[in-house]
Amino acid sequence: MHNNCVNAENVESDNHLWLQFWRDQRADFHQTVVNPLLIKFWSSLNLDYGSRVFVPLCGKSLDMIWLAQQGHEVIGVELSPVAVRAFFKENSFKPVKQRIGKFMLWKCGKISILCGDYFSLQKSDLGIFDTVYDRAALTALSENVRRLYVAQLKIIVLKNTKIFLLTIEDSIENVTENSTIEIDEEINALYSGDFEIDLAYMESVFETDLESPNSPANRADYKVYRLSCR
Repeated sequence: MHNNCVNAENVESDNHLWLQFWRDQRADFHQTVVNPLLIKFWSSLNLDYGSRVFVPLCGKSLDMIWLAQQGHEVIGVELSPVAVRAFFKENSFKPVKQRIGKFMLWKCGKISILCGDYFSLQKSDLGIFDTVYDRAALTALSENVRRLYVAQLKIIVLKNTKIFLLTIEDSIENVTENSTIEIDEEINALYSGDFEIDLAYMESVFETDLESPNSPANRADYKVYRLSCR
């Protein structure tokens, strides 16, 4: 089977699972508060008031509201109409809807969401934007789709676009307080060819399996990356 056929099947499988999560109301990954790392580090990008921020795989994230409150024009893309509808309803927003190519655009004030497949996006669908805000969108995808996600991102971003990337990187290993803070190998492999990668912050959360107290600690690394085109 040709690679492009395999790729299409991988994306279709991920899309199906994502839609099913929302239909079954299993979106336990949705944060009910604005991401604290966004609040703490966003200003380090030094963006102009009114600059446009693109939020891929946005779900019904409250982070979009916070970004709009900072004066940004926010445009998200979300596959699930259930998620898009919930975002506007739960926040008492009254959107105007308009068909744009393969997408249905929902817009209210400074926030717009294109409902449709991220992998079908064209530059003309989004218009010009200054920054990408990726809160675990990359890591929410299966590993065999992440390369495709980044490849699509490279198609739609402009030369001077910045990326603010928040990841959750899980590992099981023996760790100490003096462990080196490093760029994740997968992040480096995916982005380093086209972007300068700055690892601005890492916070580790350690959890021990109570049933196996002698086993290695489970570590989840919450990282803040700032990327800029080369």
